[in-house]
Amino acid sequence: MGAVPASSQPHAPRLSATRREGERVTPLELFFDLVFVLAITQCTALMSHHPTWSGLIQGLLVLGVLWWAWVGYAWLTSVIDPEEGAVRLVMFGAMAALLIVSLAVPEAFGSLALTFALAYGVFRVAHIGLFMLASPDDDALRHSVLGLAASTAIAVVLLAAASFFDGLAQGALWALALFLDMAGPYFFGSEGWKLVPGHFAERHGLIVIIALGESIVAIGVGAAGELSLGIGTVAVLGMALAAAMWWIYFDVVALVSARRLAEAERGRVQNALARDSYSYIHLALVAGIVLTAFGMKVSIGHFEDHLHAVPAFALLGGIAVYLLGLVGFRYRHVHTINRQRLLLAIVLAILVPVATAVPALICLAVADVLIWVMIAYEHRGYDERRDQLRREASVSSPEAV
Repeated sequence: MGAVPASSQPHAPRLSATRREGERVTPLELFFDLVFVLAITQCTALMSHHPTWSGLIQGLLVLGVLWWAWVGYAWLTSVIDPEEGAVRLVMFGAMAALLIVSLAVPEAFGSLALTFALAYGVFRVAHIGLFMLASPDDDALRHSVLGLAASTAIAVVLLAAASFFDGLAQGALWALALFLDMAGPYFFGSEGWKLVPGHFAERHGLIVIIALGESIVAIGVGAAGELSLGIGTVAVLGMALAAAMWWIYFDVVALVSARRLAEAERGRVQNALARDSYSYIHLALVAGIVLTAFGMKVSIGHFEDHLHAVPAFALLGGIAVYLLGLVGFRYRHVHTINRQRLLLAIVLAILVPVATAVPALICLAVADVLIWVMIAYEHRGYDERRDQLRREASVSSPEAV
């Protein structure tokens, strides 16, 4: 008797998760990240609607909470194939929950605080549920997932409790929720997690691009449909700044880091490197970009005016935070310090008070000049090492990087 064709064999709906095999980011993951774009945009909007120190802190707290939730899904889809079986439907449901979370961001500390917390809880429950499906026969992974579930539950409860408070008490509960949630992996260890290095590094690189895209969107929103010589000049300067931030991450850093992660000893060592350099340190990169986007949004709308303290800090301080994140990223991977980036971050922090005494256009121009001078200096110092690295990366498979 001949074999029954695969297409005619009955199969039950797949309720389990399929382990990931490839290293490339899937179309569904990119689709998923589009909702996260809205979340980042809403964080910038929250800051711009409340351009005070408290508004800035609120925006960063929301960003931190959203970032940690996104990180969880990055680890998840490095274990399971998000496009197989029922997992796809659960991912769609999680996207819907994230959409509600994003819409609630502008009032996450106000009238929609409880809505934010409840929708956020649904988003995190879907994540934990999928991880449980992925670990039926893996005791180490199941142990880590249960630990994550505990820290997630504590964070969601604290966010829900915060909705009944306001002011300092509410902010303190948010900060505590974020701290305990992000500290969870240190309490239950990193041995049990599974990781596909090429996928994990690429996923975080793409989210950096998404954040940089938000800075471009901020320029358009700040222009508010107007175009003059001054607005056009600030827009071009803002684009140049976003391009510089792209350059100093993707030209060499992203390639070296992806290779280091792939070559790390599998298990605890590799997982700890991924956790520290991508899950934790990349928050500084994204936060720096979001702060800079807020600063550019204000600058393009008031390019002839002096920036107030908060937008000035957001613009120059955001670039400084981004640079410090890159310094930490490099140190975690190769245990050396990029002195020129550290120095520029310090210089930009020192210039924040000066930025309040000059027009926003001048402030943005100075930031552009400083960062592009640093890029030129670094590029000259790379010599043939940079070109060799990029050639090797272009011809290597993800498994070899």
